[in-house]
Amino acid sequence: MRIVLKGNPRRVSLPPAGVLLAVLILAAVVPAWAQPKLDDVIQGVEAAYGKMNDLRADFTQTAFNKSLGQNIAAQGTVFLKKGGKLRWEYSQPTAQEIVSDGKKLWVYTPSLNQVNVGEAPEVLSGPAGSFLAGLGKLREHFTVRFMNPAQPVDSQGNVVLDLTPKHPLPTLTRLVLALDAKDYQLRKAVVHDQFENTVTMQFSRVAVNTNLPDSQFTFTPPKGVATVPMK
Repeated sequence: MRIVLKGNPRRVSLPPAGVLLAVLILAAVVPAWAQPKLDDVIQGVEAAYGKMNDLRADFTQTAFNKSLGQNIAAQGTVFLKKGGKLRWEYSQPTAQEIVSDGKKLWVYTPSLNQVNVGEAPEVLSGPAGSFLAGLGKLREHFTVRFMNPAQPVDSQGNVVLDLTPKHPLPTLTRLVLALDAKDYQLRKAVVHDQFENTVTMQFSRVAVNTNLPDSQFTFTPPKGVATVPMK
């Protein structure tokens, strides 16, 4: 999700922003179960998703680049709302804000004293992006299985789902989700891409349907900040 600006500051490269938004679809409370069955889990997830209008969560993130053998850690807070609205606020390793009202996308990097502005990428409106608009039907978009069918619940008390997109993207070829077996709270997500890179995210302080205002999903550049079109 984190956007890194390199070279010409007037160009911005968008990594799987929407991908990282898709993993939060399961962060809602649904009835608990002792011995989970795959159909029950999927039905519960879809039912919980249907009730979700907005979401807030703190996150920590580790991005692994296979070709470089490098891990990059980050953390911050994410806000999501139906209609493709999103706000990712990174506090570490450097401050950055990624904001969209569903139509326009702003990427504000204080260290560069600039905000890149452009149309929201198409991926944000698809099943891998704006989950509040379309990921209530998991089986329509993913092949779903337990990571370990013989033992669906791991040693930490989480149910682990292994999702394969039916229409893979370069930025999303596999998605692994760990959810609390008692309440379906999303604990961890691992996104795999076609180059075998991974982004691992852990979530805490998840809050659903807190009536986030639409104004939280727009961005007004601070005085003196340069506005640069995305290319």
